[in-house]
Amino acid sequence: MNFNDNIPKLKPYTRSVSIIGVGATPFIRVLDDPSVDGMNEAELFAYAARDAMKDAGVDGSDVEFYVHGMAGPGWTSNYATPNMHVANWLGMKGKGSLHHSEACATGYIALENAVNLVASGTYDMVLSGCIEMPYSIAYPTRVLTKRRFGTDAIFHDVLCSTMPREYTMFTRGALPFNSESWLDYYVNENQLSEDEIDRMMTNLSVNCRRGAALNPLSICNNTYEELAYANGMDTAEEYLHSKFNPLIGKYMRASHFEQRCDGAAAVIVCPTELAYQYTDHPIEVLGVGHSCLEISNPRLEMQATENAYKQVKELTGLSGADMDLFMTNDFYNQSEMLSAEACEYLPKGQGWEYTMEGRIAFDGDRPVNTNGGRCQYGHAAGASGLHDLYETVRQMRGEAGISQVKHPVDHALIRGFGGSQNVLAMMLEKK
Repeated sequence: MNFNDNIPKLKPYTRSVSIIGVGATPFIRVLDDPSVDGMNEAELFAYAARDAMKDAGVDGSDVEFYVHGMAGPGWTSNYATPNMHVANWLGMKGKGSLHHSEACATGYIALENAVNLVASGTYDMVLSGCIEMPYSIAYPTRVLTKRRFGTDAIFHDVLCSTMPREYTMFTRGALPFNSESWLDYYVNENQLSEDEIDRMMTNLSVNCRRGAALNPLSICNNTYEELAYANGMDTAEEYLHSKFNPLIGKYMRASHFEQRCDGAAAVIVCPTELAYQYTDHPIEVLGVGHSCLEISNPRLEMQATENAYKQVKELTGLSGADMDLFMTNDFYNQSEMLSAEACEYLPKGQGWEYTMEGRIAFDGDRPVNTNGGRCQYGHAAGASGLHDLYETVRQMRGEAGISQVKHPVDHALIRGFGGSQNVLAMMLEKK
């Protein structure tokens, strides 16, 4: 039996669960920004959690349980039980909590954990938050207000910790080659030329950056056109093919990899029948598909995405074509287009054309990653998934401001992955 045939069918939730509050910090670089220098994990987590409470119209006395997520507490903070350090900031001292860590999938699993706790009937209101400071990491034994730069050498050690190494260190080239394997498969399958894929990747960078520059929470606040002019160039395309954006793989340039930063986000869920006490338009979580494959599997991101999507599609009877918005973890930028096709949000074999034509931009007819995604909006490891959820909920409510999509968003699909790799597919519906 093929392992892809080993995926179980999802069962309906015992009771419907909806989102009533979301909160998020801006993505920042604490070490580089005097206005936030000295901030630590507890403060950022509390900022996002209290923002979500304010959004829901509740406080710590209403929330019955909280979930805490970090991609790598030992890496960024030298914590063993990080959930123990935030309760006082939330008005939740003495209440139950749990911590989880699934690398860059943490923020997506954060929603899954909270929903399961409420759907089971154990709790009526759960807060789930994630915090990560991979840019400004803690010293192992010093006070958390004193921090150091998270270098690429440190990041490499962390990356290796996600790889199978029982008998050998099997990285398959790690970055960028492992991350390009799905794209290379797609290029060959669709017989794309080097010029076509280069133009697609260039337009992907331009449109992601355009969305990020408009988002007040983004780490980037300028467009590639503005960067080009500042460096004496005429166009974004010229800048993106200059020394400022070198090739780092067969297809990927520097602009196609994550912008590492610090930040936090949170969500509050409760039974849908109770949600109307807090909002006129609850966002119901219809289902969460989840598939795990370790990095030794070829094109694991592609296969696990298809598995997780199949689960939630069969559960809900809805497909990607029924969705009005698609959000996806894309610290490899091409994952936007590839996962959108795998989840049937874009027609098979046509995603590269939709991307090249700007149709997946926030103002296009099939918007993907309206916040700009990991490569332009920013990537705070475990917190990024809940930032995607924050953006999704704001879009569904019509509260996204200047980057609001041009049509109503009644259904949305979020595809998360990380940790070599947990992959999730979550469908949401505006009530």
